[in-house]
Amino acid sequence: MRAIDLHTHTSKSDGSYTPTELVDYAVEKNLAALAITDHDSIEGLDEAVAHAAALKERGLPSVEVIPGIEFSTKYEKRDVHIVGLYISYKKESFRDALCSFVNSRVSRNRKMCENLQGAGIDITYEKLLAMYPGAVITRAHYASYLLAHGYVKSRQDAFARYLGDHTKYFVPREKVTPSQAVELILKADGVPILAHPPLYHMGNDRLEALVAFLKADGLMGIEVFYSTYSNQDTRDMQRLADKYELLVSGGSDFHGANKPGLDLGCGYGRLYVPEDALFKIKAALARGI
Repeated sequence: MRAIDLHTHTSKSDGSYTPTELVDYAVEKNLAALAITDHDSIEGLDEAVAHAAALKERGLPSVEVIPGIEFSTKYEKRDVHIVGLYISYKKESFRDALCSFVNSRVSRNRKMCENLQGAGIDITYEKLLAMYPGAVITRAHYASYLLAHGYVKSRQDAFARYLGDHTKYFVPREKVTPSQAVELILKADGVPILAHPPLYHMGNDRLEALVAFLKADGLMGIEVFYSTYSNQDTRDMQRLADKYELLVSGGSDFHGANKPGLDLGCGYGRLYVPEDALFKIKAALARGI
């Protein structure tokens, strides 16, 4: 059974591969399916879907491209991410809701640029867009900008001095709740998945409370497989999936050069997401669950 990867990022958010490059790399890795789940963005989906289709039409090896998204949400003062798979991303209602969501990010980015200007850094939102055309600007782009222009010695230095949550330059942005993200994905005919729960460090009881809460809102799956999981993490997530009758999902969270050492499909070398997990997701979609 071939591997799949249901959590990846392109240059349209904070990855380094273009959508076309990512599809080609998935083909090179012999993946059966690839979900593109850029942060709060669907800008790379048309390109990826079209490229995969063109490869197939030419009789070349291809890969199933699953239209997806990863929403950044806030729950009890913690960042919680919700992945959407098989979203009908061309639906006008979904695009309108996403546009409103992205606008809050733009406002935050302009304020962050103003703060950094106060530190003597020559940066504007327009300069970020010019350097990363078509991307949804995240703090990863700020770090690359600061490094490229000689303001910091490393990306870690950029976060420590300028971009971290506790620096005086950071500006939090208004985020949707996990429940709102689940609702948006369901309205777009997609499958809402709770992404990498162990990364939230919530403790078992609080995490299970979140899962139960979101299940009641329509959550359909949970990431049982992820690049940084321990064996115990995987067992714990499988237990939650079984208890709450959730679909099993997972992926590498591939970002290309922006996460050195983390590879597509296999994470840090131990990750394997079986194609069987995708069969079950598709079956649930077909049943309208």
